Amino acid sequence: MSRGLNKVMIIGHLGREPEMRYTPSGRPVTTFTVATSRAWNTVDGERHSETEWFNIVAWGNLAEICKQYLTKGQQVYIEGRLQTRRWEDKEGGKHSSVEVVANEMMMLGERRGDGNHVNAEQTDAPDAPPSTDEDEFPF
Repeated sequence: MSRGLNKVMIIGHLGREPEMRYTPSGRPVTTFTVATSRAWNTVDGERHSETEWFNIVAWGNLAEICKQYLTKGQQVYIEGRLQTRRWEDKEGGKHSSVEVVANEMMMLGERRGDGNHVNAEQTDAPDAPPSTDEDEFPF
């Protein structure tokens, strides 16, 4: 039996305050961005750096925890899966966005509160399609 793997691990800093909303069915969803940077030297010794931005989406209990404990600029570890969201606007234009659907979050740097490691509850089977709540909430 052949299986695929879709797993992403990111360590970076929050680019903005987390925003929490609710789907029409009442399920919480929190979105935020995380920036990762890398630096390197060219053969000539010239220093270069680049920053990559990731859109993060957390659902359910993890969404509530991210909204409560994360702040802009804070270093964080996010683990999850990549998802491409596609939608059509009112004018018929097609759009897509790649995001990380988080299932684990760890606050890094200074410790705040009692603990800093959170696992999300798995609500979908590994091979199941995304729940309908995710489809109800286009970004």
